Amino acid sequence: MFNTLSGRFLVLTIIFVMLAEVLIFVPSVARFREDFLLSRLERAQIASLSLLADDMIDSDLEEELLRTAEVFNVVLRRDEMRQLVLSSPIPQPIEASFDLRDAGAGELIRDAMLRLFEPEEQVIRVIGAPVKEAGLLIEITMETGGLRRAMIDYGLNILWLSLVISVVTASLLFLAVRSFLVRPIKGVVGYMQAYAAAPEDARRIIQPSASVAELREAEEALQSLQTELTAALRQKEHLAQLGGAVAKVSHDLRNILTTAQLFTDRIEMSEDPSVQRMAPKLVNSITRAVNLCESTLAFGRAEEPPPRLAQVALAEIVSDVIEGERLAVGDEDVSYGEDIPAGLVLRADPEQLYRVLANLLRNARQAIAASGKPGELLVAGRETDDAWTITVMDTGPGLPLKAREHLFTPFQGGARKGGSGLGLAISAELIRGHGGKLTLLKSDESGTHFEIYLPKGDLT
Repeated sequence: MFNTLSGRFLVLTIIFVMLAEVLIFVPSVARFREDFLLSRLERAQIASLSLLADDMIDSDLEEELLRTAEVFNVVLRRDEMRQLVLSSPIPQPIEASFDLRDAGAGELIRDAMLRLFEPEEQVIRVIGAPVKEAGLLIEITMETGGLRRAMIDYGLNILWLSLVISVVTASLLFLAVRSFLVRPIKGVVGYMQAYAAAPEDARRIIQPSASVAELREAEEALQSLQTELTAALRQKEHLAQLGGAVAKVSHDLRNILTTAQLFTDRIEMSEDPSVQRMAPKLVNSITRAVNLCESTLAFGRAEEPPPRLAQVALAEIVSDVIEGERLAVGDEDVSYGEDIPAGLVLRADPEQLYRVLANLLRNARQAIAASGKPGELLVAGRETDDAWTITVMDTGPGLPLKAREHLFTPFQGGARKGGSGLGLAISAELIRGHGGKLTLLKSDESGTHFEIYLPKGDLT
């Protein structure tokens, strides 16, 4: 029980209530002692009135009056005259005197605690103001045994009362905590356990229902997390299925392309100038397709192979990509431009960099074509002391909001209807394999800008 939230709350409540009662106990006992002594002064004053009424009383009556007042003697000061009204033998010397007329709270508390923890019985002198202003002061001597016993009884009563109050208060708070906190928390834990058993089942996602604001916020955060995780698991399953399909297609397509590659060898022997001009590009394209089939798509089967870094002339790769896009253009009004310094050489995997640039330019060309307006594409390259940057810019209509929110997420970041969003996701992974980053710099109605950042690092 004590290792549960409600059990510990119960124990802490009892402790804190008892601590509060202890803080109340100290001034209460001091007040009780003051009232006790004042009552002795009042009884002594009443006893002395009999003598003031009749100056001559016998010793037995005087002894009875003192015994009733529980004091040894009574001194009154009236009209500046100090008068011993009642007296009897004092069994031991007076240990201390206490003047209640001007005593402060701190002094009363100190005297009360000293008396409570002093087991030896003593005789003390107590001075106070007479009731109804019947004189200037009244002074008595008395034993402390009765005072201490009364203080102990009073303290025990307070202790038992405090304990009862603590238990009752703690029990009520225990029930309240179980009802308003523990039970909803257990409900959340139950939802989490049920969801963990079958995270793909959307029916097991928690539905926020708590009335406590903090718990409801936790439920809403858990709901959001579970929703995202379920979507990610479904996507992962989709990718696994796609991987199996790609593996099969890749196997058969590789065989077909290998056969086509044999025919291109014969085409290269043609003396037709146009065939001689196009044949190398056809050979390169088929070679890239064969290599791609052998490694399979990144999100279809396994991770992309690590890049095989080499010194690459950026202008040559960009020229190949642009030439391929020009051949794919039908009646589209798209112009291409390059802004790459002559002789710019960077370190990258040429095949993977070609795929990245081809994905970016193809997406841009298709976006411009879908808008029905003429547009421009520009590829720019720059080199600094730390990195190489390649910027791909277009004057198309910009990416939709949904595409920007899930830009590099497969099956969610497609920029056009029917697109899977795999191109950008694959491109981002390929650039990460180089230690770099693919970033969307801008996308609005005036166009879209992507930047490829390739750090130089300390590799040679």
